[in-house]
Amino acid sequence: MRLRPYIPSHDFDAIKDWVTDERTHAMWSAKHAPYPLEKNAFDRFLADMYTKHGDCPFVATTDDGNVVGFICCGVNLDSNEAMLAFVLIDPAQRGKGYGRKMIQLAAKYCIDILKADAVQLNVFTVNEKARKCYESAGFTERITTPNAFSYGDELWGRCNMVYKPLAVSH
Repeated sequence: MRLRPYIPSHDFDAIKDWVTDERTHAMWSAKHAPYPLEKNAFDRFLADMYTKHGDCPFVATTDDGNVVGFICCGVNLDSNEAMLAFVLIDPAQRGKGYGRKMIQLAAKYCIDILKADAVQLNVFTVNEKARKCYESAGFTERITTPNAFSYGDELWGRCNMVYKPLAVSH
């Protein structure tokens, strides 16, 4: 697997149909991204995420170049902690280890290239499969906020997870 910058003209068509319903969309983006995904609105959303948080979008590809994942990475310069966000795997490719590998590559990028001391992400407590994926990639629960997000008549907790390398050398 490889991680490379997201290129809208090449990658949007690969990912646009991965979020197939509003509940999945809410779990993926906490309703921050437009739904359904439409290219111009998604481009504006990504530009806004860069302006607000320094988030840069990437795709994960198989070794033969097929796009199987999407993720954003950014660093809070005050805390020197990176944040992974908007993690998405092609539904047809789930269960093959691509999510774990993408998260591991993104964390390595944040530590080795962006020089972050730690990497964090948030996951809703109703998204148990994603949480288990992040745990398998080396993330541990830092804090869970109950009832942090409402979707319809549901209240979801938000779990902040963190990855800290054993030794950070900059």
